[in-house]
This record gives sequence, structure tokens and C-alpha cells, in this order.
Amino acid sequence: MTYDSAKAVFAEWGVDTEAALDRLATIPISMHCWQGDDVMGFEKRSGTSGGGIQATGNHPGRARTPDELRADLEFAYRQIPGTHRLNLHAIYLDTDETPDRDEIEYHHFAPWIDWAKDQAIGIDFNPTFFAHAKADDNLTLSHPDKGIRDFWIEHGRRTRDIAAKIGEKLGSSAVNNIWVPDGYKDTPVDRMAARARLEASLDAMRAETQDPAQMVDAVESKLFGIGVEACTVGSHEFYMGYAIRKGTLLCLDMGHFHPTESIADKLSSVALSLDEILLHVSRPMRWDSDHVILLNDDIQAMANELVFADLLDRTRIGLDFFDATISRTAAWVIGTRNMQKALLRSLLMPLTELKSAEATLDFTKRLIFTEELKDLPYGVVWQEFCERHDVPWGLALSGSLDAYQASVSGRG
Repeated sequence: MTYDSAKAVFAEWGVDTEAALDRLATIPISMHCWQGDDVMGFEKRSGTSGGGIQATGNHPGRARTPDELRADLEFAYRQIPGTHRLNLHAIYLDTDETPDRDEIEYHHFAPWIDWAKDQAIGIDFNPTFFAHAKADDNLTLSHPDKGIRDFWIEHGRRTRDIAAKIGEKLGSSAVNNIWVPDGYKDTPVDRMAARARLEASLDAMRAETQDPAQMVDAVESKLFGIGVEACTVGSHEFYMGYAIRKGTLLCLDMGHFHPTESIADKLSSVALSLDEILLHVSRPMRWDSDHVILLNDDIQAMANELVFADLLDRTRIGLDFFDATISRTAAWVIGTRNMQKALLRSLLMPLTELKSAEATLDFTKRLIFTEELKDLPYGVVWQEFCERHDVPWGLALSGSLDAYQASVSGRG
């Protein structure tokens, strides 16, 4: 089937494929740097992984330097149509200096910003509250030791300053996403004290006002992690309340909830109380195992909700997975393209007809439409999108990914 034929099929349903393609091209996806090197980072200091963060596998080709990681990212972006961003963690500094986390400054990341200008992409940022001796207790901002809390508060302050400078330099507001691994392996007796310390630390860290045109804060919850099975201090309820009261973005990570919870269902609820939302799109398998996302029901439901509830302009979409059993660059490309494919399918839905059927309680028509729409030629429209952005699809994509992987497999 040709694109013109597919366009005509969708037109019969009242859908304008050109409008969908134009809209998709404007939706930035923030691709996460940590898939490219198994969440190792480039600090010139020793440290454990910590925080329940672990990439499994030993596929050849892991990026060992900032230059190698940037080369891998450039290749990946060339395989992905549309608009791009980079999500950078604080351990990915590019400098010969050896600052501790409470000493980092903008100049330690300046090469990334110069590169982003050349690539015409925006950058988002994250403080790194794991893989450090002062996180070995699985407590950081909620630690009973004031000295440890102060260390991490200063780290967070500096990341906010760095993110604001990034946003200023690139002319695009950077999200500074705050996630801490704090919690207890066994049942605590005073959850309130830990959560009060976390709230006070967050307030101290965020005390300096930043221009939202340059930087916005987000807070990210988690159900549990390795070593914190009994209690996560920064739970969903804690951060949802904090985000609403303090005016931050709320980050909903698809791997940070019970496997039976629908993150798509949460979007319209929290959107009534928040101006903006941050998504970390991942694929949990039994727990927060961060598998490469598929074009599956969960991802499609998320995309549908973003489109149906008119939340695209109020939602920052980022990815969060890491798999070292497969080609790391292929993981980026496959995962990002699947997020885009889901969004395209949502944009190709006859929304007016569907909402009208629901509003008139015609649930039969709603069901007929949603089921019959599954058979429409979405793939042909996706191919057109790829061709317009001069990126490969199908077997050509497979060949491109294979060739690049072969070129980096010799890395030690």
C-alpha cells in the first residue's frame, strides 16, 4: 500500500494524516544517556552502583568516554525521526578535574552543551544520588546524619544551577529531575521522621528561585528497590503531595509502580492538580527492571491518554531503560521509535467521533471503532514519517544498526 492510499483510508474515518505527521514531528523525546554505558558515568572516582541501579549483560561496545558516548548518541539520533533531546545525569561530567558531587559546576559539563548546540537538541539534567560512599546506607536527603544530608542538599543545589545554565545556553528549559533511592530493607518504626527530613532537604535544596524558562524541577517516586523493599521514603503519595503543594513537575516512571497499576490512568488525575508532568517511559518486567520499551498495550495506553486528554503540551516525555545484553545503540533507537509509533497511532484516531460516542453513552459504537481502528495501515504512515525525515525503516534500519554495532564491538 502507498502512503496516498493509506491517507485516503484514514480520511474515510475523518483523520488527517498530514496533521498527525506534522504534530508528531514537534514532540521531543528526551533520550537517556545512561543506556549507552550501563549507568557507569565518567566520574574519576571509585564507587558502587547503589540505589538498586544495575544493568545486566556484557554486550560489546559500551561507551567508555564522553566522546564515544556522544558518537553513539549521534548515530542513534540519525536513525530516529522527529525532534530530540538528551537526558544527562550528573555523573556524566566531561572534565579532567575530580570534583566530588557537592563540588560540580557548569564548566564540568560545558562540552556537552557545545555538542548539543551543534546537534540542535535540548538537554535535561538529573542529580545523581546513588553510586557514592555517602549513599551506601540507602539514605541521602532523608539520612539522620545532618552532614550527609547537607552534602546531598549541596549536590542538588548545584545540579539546579547547572540545569538552569544549560537551559539558558540552549534556549530550552531543562528539567532537573530529582530521584533519591532512600528507604529501608526492613520495616521502620518512624517513617514520618524520614519523610519529614526528606521534605526539609528538598525545600533547602530548592530554596533558590530559578527562571522556569531555563530550569524546572521534577520529583520522582518509586514503589521499592533493591535493599529498600520495606519502605521507600519518596513514595508516590509523598511526591504527589509535594509536587502539588510546591509547584514542581511530578515524574511518573512506568517502572516505579505496582505491576498492575496503569500509569496512563494516573495522567488525567494528576493533570487536574499540576501544570506539567514528566514521564519516564520504561518497561518493567515483574519489577523496575527497565527493559527496552515495546510497542505494547501499556505504551499505547500512555500515548492515547496524552492525546485524548490533550496533555501533550503539558507533558515532558523522557525514556529510562538500560539493557547491556543487546546493542546499546539499537536499544535507544528501538525504544525511542516505539514511543513515537505509539504517539502516531494516537494522533491517527478519530477523536471527535470517539468522544462523541462516549458522551452519548454509545459504548457499542466506541467499542466498534476502537477495535476496527486497529486494522488501519498505521505502518504505512510511519514509513512516510521516516522517509520525510531521511531515516531508515524495516530491513534498512536493521542493516544500519548491525553495521554500527560491528564498528564499535572492538571497544575494550
